[in-house]
Amino acid sequence: MNNKQLLLKKIQQKELQIKKLHLHQSSSDICNQLYNTLILEKAILCKELQKLNKNPIIESAKKLLPKREKLICDYFKS
Repeated sequence: MNNKQLLLKKIQQKELQIKKLHLHQSSSDICNQLYNTLILEKAILCKELQKLNKNPIIESAKKLLPKREKLICDYFKS
């Protein structure tokens, strides 16, 4: 299994966990924290998948440009 397939499988697992936990989200603070953690983990995995799909030539050209700080909202962009 390559990295792309592995990331896709992990993302699907996170989505399944999120769906199951969504039913119990409002029942306790622990469920809310776990739900939020799963959402962040899924967003990070999606960002890693996007990095794998990028063209290395274009990325090397982008390194010449000034860097921009990463914000938490960057992980939630589709």
